[in-house]
Amino acid sequence: MGKTKKNSATSGKGKTVAVNRRARYDYQIEDTLEAGMMLVGTEVKSLRSGKASILEAYATEENGEFFLINANIPIYEQAANRFNHEPKRHRKLLVHKKELAKMIGMCRRDGFTIVPLSLYFNDRGIAKINLGFARGKKAVDKRNTEKERDWKRQQSRILRDKG
Repeated sequence: MGKTKKNSATSGKGKTVAVNRRARYDYQIEDTLEAGMMLVGTEVKSLRSGKASILEAYATEENGEFFLINANIPIYEQAANRFNHEPKRHRKLLVHKKELAKMIGMCRRDGFTIVPLSLYFNDRGIAKINLGFARGKKAVDKRNTEKERDWKRQQSRILRDKG
């Protein structure tokens, strides 16, 4: 018997739970990094049902460790109240020491922030988050991005109609 392919939104990744599409519009992404998260059981159950939001989330350093702040993982309704988690609690990010040093260095640089780009389950079923080292765009940069996107869309229409 052959292996079955899992449901994947992007190559090499498992099921995508949440995507922060606004991050690529508001920030210029310099580099990306994959990190694990420390989650409790009800958070994993809630993620598996596809309920999460990382639109307002960011990562920051606290006492030499990195935490994901403001990520909303809603409570799991089927669990009893005493087993549920707080929806917007700080979640510790799990990275290697070398990556942690890189994150601290980038975070302390002027104008850099760490924003989550996507939250997904990898092929082994472990929850991972894709982080981006980002620098904020100004309004002019955002307008230029929109102009380029519109021009590429028009080019593809013209080529499609002629071909």
